[in-house]
Amino acid sequence: METSFTRLVGCRHPLQQAAMGGVAGPELAGAVGGAGALGMLCEFDVEAPSDRMQRALRLADGGCVGMGFFGQFVDHDLESFEAAAAKLHVVEVFWTVPDPLLVARARQAGNALAAWQVGSAAMAVAAEDAGCDFVIAQGIEAGGHVRGSTPREQLLDEVLGAVSIPVVIAGGIATPADVAAMISAGAAGVRVGTAFVATHESDAHPSYVDALLAARSGDETVLTQRFSVGWPDAPHRVLRSAVTTAEALEDDVVAEAGPADARHSVPRFSALPPSRHTRGRIEAMALYAGTGVGGVTSRYGAADLTAYLVSELD
Repeated sequence: METSFTRLVGCRHPLQQAAMGGVAGPELAGAVGGAGALGMLCEFDVEAPSDRMQRALRLADGGCVGMGFFGQFVDHDLESFEAAAAKLHVVEVFWTVPDPLLVARARQAGNALAAWQVGSAAMAVAAEDAGCDFVIAQGIEAGGHVRGSTPREQLLDEVLGAVSIPVVIAGGIATPADVAAMISAGAAGVRVGTAFVATHESDAHPSYVDALLAARSGDETVLTQRFSVGWPDAPHRVLRSAVTTAEALEDDVVAEAGPADARHSVPRFSALPPSRHTRGRIEAMALYAGTGVGGVTSRYGAADLTAYLVSELD
């Protein structure tokens, strides 16, 4: 299906996979890109960003790949930001106020489109004013860190009325019906996270995936600030069971993570989600999940999930 998002990005489907730290590696981003959607890496992972970019692009085989950055950290990793702008299709920033200087830096570094993920219409306007090519509007239903407090449908209406650039909508989207409803409501694209965590190409720990598949509805998630070690004062949505389990523990350290040559301890209530490299009390870690988790009932390959999610589009 063609929309202003697909025409701008150059992909076949109006679908973006969320940039999820520790989860969205080259295999996932490459598979999604190769399937005709926009696959996303995250600046933070166990491998060097340049290696991940090259592998994701190779796996995408001409498909679209981008990288997401956190605004509060990007000044310490401008080399990776500029490399992504030079090599990939999209660079995206999250959490901070849209910065025209950072957008200009992306323009100077390469041909990547610049996007900002926001939680309000006011910040969407700021993103457009900063020179962004498109904006991701994140509803309160989203898993992971949540920027705003507005329900998805309301936010989409408000942002569509405020900006002229393409709007991608995010938050609790996990089924073909969700995707079709948001495109019909005027979104140029949809952004999906939780369902892609449960794919075969995801770097999420198998026990994390099992917990997502076992959840029956969004009522099993909670918006909290409990997992704040490493990222304080930042609301995030996780499985409720993760909070309950972590609160019942007395140990200060719940797991060990990282590559074999650089293992490190994971403190209780760390913001770090469990990847396949993690060993320990997985069930007590930040198991990020959106309210659409009840629709995540099977473990797909990323390409098959992409096809499934867009299957109800005309």
